[in-house]
Amino acid sequence: MKKYTLILLLLTAGFGTRAQTKEAVVKVSGEVTNPLIIGSADLQQYKQTTVIRKDHDGKDHTYSGVIVSEILTKAGVTMGADLRGKNLIKYLLVEAGDGYQVVFALAELEKSFTDRAIILADSVDGQPLAPADGPFRIIVQDEKKPARCIKQVTAMKVMFAK
Repeated sequence: MKKYTLILLLLTAGFGTRAQTKEAVVKVSGEVTNPLIIGSADLQQYKQTTVIRKDHDGKDHTYSGVIVSEILTKAGVTMGADLRGKNLIKYLLVEAGDGYQVVFALAELEKSFTDRAIILADSVDGQPLAPADGPFRIIVQDEKKPARCIKQVTAMKVMFAK
């Protein structure tokens, strides 16, 4: 009986460890034709872009990640030349692990509308984001306040304004 109890305890401990080391992901859903679940390795498959931005410490930091519109395009979101008319009332709701949310109109993310880069970053100054900031963070280039540079991103949902 003791032998089976020991085996059961070892198996239970193994399952607990796996649950604690579950990889963080960003779920892309809503008005998409191809919902995505993006982990760190998936993010590296996209073209990497850097954005220099002042952080709360007042210093410039170099963030690296993927232009959000490229992720949305892969998810089948209406972008590019098709982003006109009724599609201009679509928006992206970005959610963090702590419940914080920010919104972007799709036109704010589309390069034919703006030169501002908005990226889903996974590193800063050549290092992975700190646990309090990541593993994924939205970085908005040249925005005066950092309120939409949302930390610990877990989901991006494309929706219609009503």
